[in-house]
Amino acid sequence: MTSTTEILDRLVAYGVVPVIRNSSADLARTAVGWLREAGYGTFEITMTTPGAVGLIEELTAEGGALIGAGTVLTAAGVADVVKAGARYVVSPCVLPEVAAACRDHGVACLMGALTPSEVHAASVAGADAVKIFPASTVGPAHIKALKSVFPGIRFVPTGGIDAGNVASYVAAGVACVGAGGKLVDESLVRKGDRDAILAAGRQLLDAYRAAKGA
Repeated sequence: MTSTTEILDRLVAYGVVPVIRNSSADLARTAVGWLREAGYGTFEITMTTPGAVGLIEELTAEGGALIGAGTVLTAAGVADVVKAGARYVVSPCVLPEVAAACRDHGVACLMGALTPSEVHAASVAGADAVKIFPASTVGPAHIKALKSVFPGIRFVPTGGIDAGNVASYVAAGVACVGAGGKLVDESLVRKGDRDAILAAGRQLLDAYRAAKGA
């Protein structure tokens, strides 16, 4: 079985984690398909998307991508998404029972935090990485400051990250980033604008890789 460290290493290697949050499983499935074409190898399927657990199961069965679950708030929720095939679990806040369940099931735990106290609490709870959310409200300087006092923690900012600002987050020392926004734009997906999603996806990946010197 893949260790949580190996799962985190894969996320770091992918660099950008698309956060799939749509109003239906069909729209989410379409967004994932297009983003795979754009070069993405991992997807966080949020539990706020209707039919999310079934979609995780479907995408896992297809293979070829590392699938995670987002907005998981309970230990029971962890059990459900892991059974469906999720290899990492993301929460928006510090939830020790979620971290404990992730350990029990052998999956990586990314726990949401914003303040130094929350970062510390997430680490104590057993998070494998700390998701800084919403990153758009604090920016790269906040993460750089957190990194200086928590050098051993892997930070994954999410919220408001795009091709125009991702280099600043990379410079702040993040492990990788989460991104939704233009990547899963509901109106574009709904009207079948594949080219716009592909362009947004490739632009962000290119900007991230350029910032990493890849």
